[in-house]
Amino acid sequence: MRIGVFDSGVGGLTVLRALLERIQGCDFVYLADTDYAPYGEKSHDQIRQRSERIARYLLATHRIDALVVACNTATSAAISHLRTLFPALPIVGTEPGIKPALEHTRSHHVGILATPATLAGEKYQTLADRLYHGTDVVLHEQACPGLVEQIEAGRIDAPETEAMLTRWLTPMREAGVDTIVLGCTHYPLAGDAIRRIMGAEVTLIETGDAIARRLRELVTIPHPSSTAPSSPVHIVATGKLNKATVTRILGRSVSYEPIQL
Repeated sequence: MRIGVFDSGVGGLTVLRALLERIQGCDFVYLADTDYAPYGEKSHDQIRQRSERIARYLLATHRIDALVVACNTATSAAISHLRTLFPALPIVGTEPGIKPALEHTRSHHVGILATPATLAGEKYQTLADRLYHGTDVVLHEQACPGLVEQIEAGRIDAPETEAMLTRWLTPMREAGVDTIVLGCTHYPLAGDAIRRIMGAEVTLIETGDAIARRLRELVTIPHPSSTAPSSPVHIVATGKLNKATVTRILGRSVSYEPIQL
C-alpha cells in the first residue's frame, strides 16, 4: 500500500507524522509544493489546477493507492474536483476541527486561525454554519497572512512571528476564547507560541489524528509483523525545503528529492 500526501510545504508533515504514528505497513510519498507556496493567498482556480497536477504526478510516478490532501486550503478549493477526476482513488482531505472545538469549549468562545483562502471558501463556511447554527458559541475568525511563510523559513520563534501572533490572538484572549482551531496544517508548528500568548489553559485543535482514522476507514491497511521497520517515507519537493524543520517535525532525518512539476 502506497499513500501519497501533499501540501504546499512543511505544514502537511504534521499530518504525515500522525499517519506514521498510527499506520504501519505502508509506504508514504510526501510532496512539498514549496515552489508554489503559499496556497492560502492564491485563487481557488489556481489551487485546483495545481492539486490536479500533483495528483496526476503521484499516480503516474509513484503509483499511489490513496491520497491525503494535507492542506486545509487545497481541500477547500480542490477536493471535490479531485474526487470527480479520480473516482477510484480514495482521497482524504483536511478540514478545520470545528466539531471537536464545539465539544471542548467551556467559555463558548472559539477561535479559528486559518489562511485567507480557507476562511473565504464555501466548504469552510458551510461547515461552520451547519455545526454552529443554533448554538450560543461565538466564532472568532482570524486570517493569518504571512504565517505560513514564517514557518516555512524556520522563523517560528522570530520576534516578527511573535508580533504577528500577538496582534491576532490578543483580541481572542480578551474575549475569553478557550479553544482555538488550527485551520492550517502549518499552524501546529507555532503551537508553543500560541499557548504562550493565550495562556496554558487554551485547547488547540489540529486534525492529524482524525485524518489517520478516516484513512483507515477508506482503505485496507496491511498488518505488519512486530519486527517490521518503521514505514518508509519518500519526500519530494518542487522547491527548497528546510531539512532541519523536516527532521524536527518527523523526529527522523529524511532527505528529499527535488522535482520539477
